[in-house]
Amino acid sequence: MHLPPRSLKAEIVKKKLPVAKPAAKSAPKAPTPHPAAPAPALERPFPIVGLGASAGGLEALEQFLKHVPPASGLAFVIVQHLDPAHVCIMAELLQRSTPMKVVQVADRTRVRPDCVYVIPPNKDLSLLHGVLHLLEPSGSRGLRLPIDFFFRSLALDQRERSVGVILSGMGSDGTQGLKAIKEQAGVTLVQEPKSAKFDGMPRSAIDAGLADVVAAAEALPPRLLQYLQHVPLLSEAEPLPEAGTESQLQKVIILLRQQTGHDFSLYKPNTLYRRLERRMGLHQLPKLSAYVRYLRENPQEVELLFKELLIGVTSCFRDPAVWEQLRDEALPALLANRAEGHALRAWVPGCSTGEEACSLAIVFQEALTQLRRRGNFSLQIFATDLDSGAVAKARQGFFSEHIAAEVSPERLNRFFIKEEHGYGLAKEIRERIIFAPHNLIMDPPFTKLDLLCCRNLLIYLTPELQQKILPLFHYSLNPGGVLLLGSAESLGSSTNLFAPIGSPKARVFRRQESVPGVVPVDFPSAFVPSPTTLNAPAPAPALAAHSLQSQAEQWLLQHHTPAAVLTNAQGDILFIHGRTGRYLEPAAGKANWNLFAMAREELGYALSEAFHKARRQLEPVTARGLKAGANGGTQFVDVTVQLLAAPEPLRGMLVVLFMPVAGPATAARRRPAKAAPHTDRARELELELQQAREEVQGTREEMQTSQEELKSMNEELQSTNEELQSTNEELTTSKEEMQSLNEELQTINAELQAKVEALSTASNDMKNLLNSTQIATVFLDSELQVRRFTEQATKIIKLIPGDVGRPVTDLASDLLHPHLAADAREVLRTLVPVEKALATADGRWFTMRVLPYRTIDNRIDGVVITFTDITGAKKLEAELRAVAPKSTALAGPRPGPA
Repeated sequence: MHLPPRSLKAEIVKKKLPVAKPAAKSAPKAPTPHPAAPAPALERPFPIVGLGASAGGLEALEQFLKHVPPASGLAFVIVQHLDPAHVCIMAELLQRSTPMKVVQVADRTRVRPDCVYVIPPNKDLSLLHGVLHLLEPSGSRGLRLPIDFFFRSLALDQRERSVGVILSGMGSDGTQGLKAIKEQAGVTLVQEPKSAKFDGMPRSAIDAGLADVVAAAEALPPRLLQYLQHVPLLSEAEPLPEAGTESQLQKVIILLRQQTGHDFSLYKPNTLYRRLERRMGLHQLPKLSAYVRYLRENPQEVELLFKELLIGVTSCFRDPAVWEQLRDEALPALLANRAEGHALRAWVPGCSTGEEACSLAIVFQEALTQLRRRGNFSLQIFATDLDSGAVAKARQGFFSEHIAAEVSPERLNRFFIKEEHGYGLAKEIRERIIFAPHNLIMDPPFTKLDLLCCRNLLIYLTPELQQKILPLFHYSLNPGGVLLLGSAESLGSSTNLFAPIGSPKARVFRRQESVPGVVPVDFPSAFVPSPTTLNAPAPAPALAAHSLQSQAEQWLLQHHTPAAVLTNAQGDILFIHGRTGRYLEPAAGKANWNLFAMAREELGYALSEAFHKARRQLEPVTARGLKAGANGGTQFVDVTVQLLAAPEPLRGMLVVLFMPVAGPATAARRRPAKAAPHTDRARELELELQQAREEVQGTREEMQTSQEELKSMNEELQSTNEELQSTNEELTTSKEEMQSLNEELQTINAELQAKVEALSTASNDMKNLLNSTQIATVFLDSELQVRRFTEQATKIIKLIPGDVGRPVTDLASDLLHPHLAADAREVLRTLVPVEKALATADGRWFTMRVLPYRTIDNRIDGVVITFTDITGAKKLEAELRAVAPKSTALAGPRPGPA
């Protein structure tokens, strides 16, 4: 049975608790907190539960703590909106509801299990290495978000051991903090809005899709303990706990692909498993195999898991130093290399709800303002994400009030519009961005880009996929284009594709031109592994130069000693062993370290044939007795090509060995002399045979050249096809954006119609008001032209509806006053009203008032002339004047003094 909520004052009166009185009694002393002593080295980690509450939170906190066991092994930190000017007795009030020790936080208080900590008034609370720190609030009183502030630090410090609970309260404080906790694989609980005294904070968290458990306050502790009992807390280096987990994980990936169409096989397994671990704990399933069965029986759980995997933590101007470097260094250099009026193109994959794209557009506008460039530069941003729900939210261009804590006041006033419950994006920024759903590992990329902002997306993908995406980014960028990566991301082995701009910590890079040895670009269709290679081990990442040399030399010393070269699958030379000048020479023109470009003319065809044959059959292939020119003479060589399968760092590379051999003439000299003499006919046949061999060799070389040209044309066609696919994707995106713009225009049209109706009603009201006053009124503009008049004014000045816009001096009137226009000009000049009594030709009298016409923004835009009928008063005055002399005459002279 739920008792009616009682106010804090009623609680104090009933329980006769001490209340602070100004200048009468000193404030009650807070209980002594635990000292900030270093934690024991072998202390077992424990979850820390953050509880956020506001209005009506005392009752919810009491209900929550009453149902927490005394020895739960958890620590609780309460963050509530408190009046900074009053002494807080929250700790004393909550101590009645729990046997656990409740204390008010002092600076550098170490968190202990089975204790409750309460934030003091007028402080922000943060957690670092299990120690609570108090900070002075940075924002004004109305803009403080202490729950979000603490939840973020809790998520970063405790990661998967963090727990966030939102209870009764107004506003939306705590929503962004729950998002950070879910990103770190923590768990989030929210009070059922119907059971909350104020449902603002719980409903905000639920509407954002961040609540793992929604229940009444008293039901949340049992659900939390059940979850923690079923979720093992793994360390980063600990392997997956369940036998056969890899197989079960692949089944989960298959179910996700079947229902959502998206493939998560190239996501990091540990990341996937931690997300699965949370869902298993919420459903109290001890094994992954049981969760797979639960997924098959409950398709809606697949959608929930899909949303769980797509949770993206983002904010405006995350890592401010990066955006400053982009604005001050990268963008000015980029614009300096672009022609006047160039339209820049940018791509923001993984845009989530649009904060990164908005930050990029704002920084670009600030860079243009600083540079004061004459050119009419523009920027078109393609912001894409896998989550269609996040894209739909981003298209609205609306952000909650939390953005005030992320954006400076200057940017907030310039680029955002204050609306109810949040901020809307200014039109000049919103028009630069096109939002669309897009799958980075399945859909064609955007091309011909000047900027590419992919921050904290690659960290969720396998290293193999990262090394395929970076060359794709290199392909998508124009020469000199700029790439932004997240603070936890790096180029890996693709350092030859991009060069850092400024400090490497900022992760801002410039595209470099292609260099020899660059791996060809794999487009998204080649990212997903084929069925034959799903279970094959992932190829090793590219080696550093010294590692590659040591491995190659070690293998050659164990197996061969002749001259040799080590190449990749495309024939690019990676390492040279011994003296290969007799067989290889630099090609004319631009430096090219490809084996086929450097091979001597006589070896070209046979070497190419052996190379490609060795790649296909995985066995050593030898071409024997090849002739090569050396120092003006002739030398014969056996060329052996072998695909390497071991050691692991050299897997997939090829070694080409050159072994000199004796030629036919040398072999003949080494054989014992025979009596059979060489005839002239035999020499002629040898010459003909040699000529035929040379012709065949020439034909082979021409065929090889033709094959290479065809291969090059095929690659160009493939590239053109990919560009066409990318263009088609951009057109589809533009179509969706046009549909979105159409919806926005319809909304604006409806708003304009409503405003027109309101304006028409206001005009009718004004017309009736003016007519009901029976005061003749004429409105003139600053040029003394008629703007509006009332019906009564037509009886004084000869006005008709067609006179609107005519000068007042062109109109005839009954007034015996030729200086009406002069009075109006004097009022416009001095802004001093004029009031006069005027007569008409037919004997009527009016009081004329001339006043300045002021607009809503306090601007003078003409005059208002009013005429009040005083004819009756004038007649009465005349009669009194006429009677007064007669009365004086009848009275006679007054007697003087005696």
